[in-house]
Amino acid sequence: MKYLFIGDVVASCGCKKLASVLPSLKRETGAVLTVVNGENSADGNGITPESLRMLYNAGADVVTTGNHVFRRREIYESLDGDETLLRPANYPDAAPGHGVCIIDRGGWRGAVISLMGVYGINSPPACPFETVDKLLSELEREGIKNVFVDLHAEATGEKRALGFYLDGRVTAVLGTHTHVQTADEEILPGGTAYISDVGMTGPSLSCLGVKPQAVIRSLKDKMPSRFDTADTPCYLNGVAVEFDHRTGRALSVERIFIR
Repeated sequence: MKYLFIGDVVASCGCKKLASVLPSLKRETGAVLTVVNGENSADGNGITPESLRMLYNAGADVVTTGNHVFRRREIYESLDGDETLLRPANYPDAAPGHGVCIIDRGGWRGAVISLMGVYGINSPPACPFETVDKLLSELEREGIKNVFVDLHAEATGEKRALGFYLDGRVTAVLGTHTHVQTADEEILPGGTAYISDVGMTGPSLSCLGVKPQAVIRSLKDKMPSRFDTADTPCYLNGVAVEFDHRTGRALSVERIFIR
């Protein structure tokens, strides 16, 4: 079986790129489950009900998020009411939404976990190691062997540490947040697919989706700068993971880069 995961979608232009590419990509890969990180899918950052609809209409089965998920208050109702929209599980229980969902395809069941790292993150949430241990104990009681983790984190070291910590316990640990696709995809010794960062779906000539001059002005002159989305052609980043649904072990992981 194949699992498809698409990296951070940036703004409405990224949503449109997703809609133009994802349907054919799903057919080509035969993916039984497609997860999309949508925490930057709204114009001006965050996620809104409108951008969420665009992601679902493009073909997302589950939408994960990250540190920008609560930026737009209009999404709070969706976070509480939509089972397949996830915020990082290690936020406090009082926060809107939830961090895990169970997918039932009849012949097999799987779970998606949204998790966030703490290193280099403003107002970091609870320990991701402790949070995921608790969630996996609950999923084990449900008899679920196919578990896919979106690890939204800044530091490669933290991501790799969590990857090895979860090796053999989950099907995949796929990093998001830095918007730059890494070349370290691999199957870890215990059978878990891993990559430090899946990348992004957004403008090609940009700084993480933003007009480069705006970022340069902010970093060089130390002055406030409006981070407008770059108006250049978009690309799509993702990974396809082949897995054995009977054991939950990954068999292969392949990077996807479509201009």
